[in-house]
Amino acid sequence: MSLAENNLLHVLHVLGAIVMVGAVLVALVAPAEAKKKTLLWGGIASLVVVLTGVRLWQGVYHFSGYWPVAKIVCWLGLSALVGVAFRRREAAGVLRIVALGLAALALYLVYFRPF
Repeated sequence: MSLAENNLLHVLHVLGAIVMVGAVLVALVAPAEAKKKTLLWGGIASLVVVLTGVRLWQGVYHFSGYWPVAKIVCWLGLSALVGVAFRRREAAGVLRIVALGLAALALYLVYFRPF
């Protein structure tokens, strides 16, 4: 993997993760009319995150280690929270903490690779 590809994938991956967390936070406060657009952006960001993440895992780490499996669980959780946030407005505080916690866990896993 070239340095340019590596850097581009990193930027797209982080941008996608930021948009995913943003979509969850928007879904917690947006009116029902914004549901379609929020779900669309959350889905696009989710797809970008998973595609760039798998390519980085393959290109940089050659599919070694188990920490990416935990990152995939974080990705699934964040992806699901976008849809759940529209249905569970009364649990906005908990969902906000869960979304930020999953993002923080994913960051911890990528930088420290505990297993």
